[in-house]
Parts: sequence; C-alpha cells; structure tokens
Amino acid sequence: MKPYQLFFHHYHKMYRPFVSKLNVHLAKHQLHSSQWSALVLLKNEGPLTIVEIASHQNVEKPTISRTVKRLVELGFVEQTPGKDKREKRIEITRLGEAVCTEIRETVEQFEVDALQGISEEEQIAVSRILATVYENLRK
Repeated sequence: MKPYQLFFHHYHKMYRPFVSKLNVHLAKHQLHSSQWSALVLLKNEGPLTIVEIASHQNVEKPTISRTVKRLVELGFVEQTPGKDKREKRIEITRLGEAVCTEIRETVEQFEVDALQGISEEEQIAVSRILATVYENLRK
C-alpha cells in the first residue's frame, strides 16, 4: 500500500471502533456521539441555529434537526426565538451543561485510554495532519 492509502486505511479502521466504544459510554446518559458533539459545540460556542450546527458538524440540516429534537426531549437544550420569526437559536440548558461536565470526565478517560502508548508530540502531529486533511477536503 502507498503511504496515503495506508493513512486512510488506518483512519477508517480506527473510526468505527472508536465511535462504537464512545457510544457505549454515552448510552449511560441516553446520548450517542453525534448528539454529544452537538451538545459540546453548543457548550463551547453558545447559542446557534440548526444551519450553523449543521455547518459545524458537516451534516445535513434534517440530521441536526433530529439531533436537536432529541436533546430538547432530554432537557439538555432549548429553542429560543432568533432574529427573524423563522430562525430559532438552540441553547444549552443548565441541565445540559451539568450533564456535559459529567460526561466530559468519562470521555476524557476514554480518549486517554485510546491514545495509550502515543506521545503528546505524536498526538499533536497527527492532530495537525488531520486538520490539514480536513481543510483540503473543504476546498
């Protein structure tokens, strides 16, 4: 295999088990990885519209609408009126923030365990590489 093929082969090979195991941890809080990503995004960025969340997550608007609907049902986020009548802002609730903080501890340990044997310098290098690949794909 050529180096670029090997790179993407290993990326794909790692991705599914990572998400599957992450979902096991998140299931304790009635969440899955895409809902967790949206919740963290709202915690870090503040209120966003469905379109803005979809853009950040690189997924379709209907997918985010379903994700937000579930987060609203759980009481982790709420919808508030936006600048115009059609626009709704999605905002994390106090419960959502508390759950986010609680889950973050579990997720951090899971991530640390997944990176066992990989130095901090190597982690930074791979992060830079993945960020560059992401930017190349967005062009």
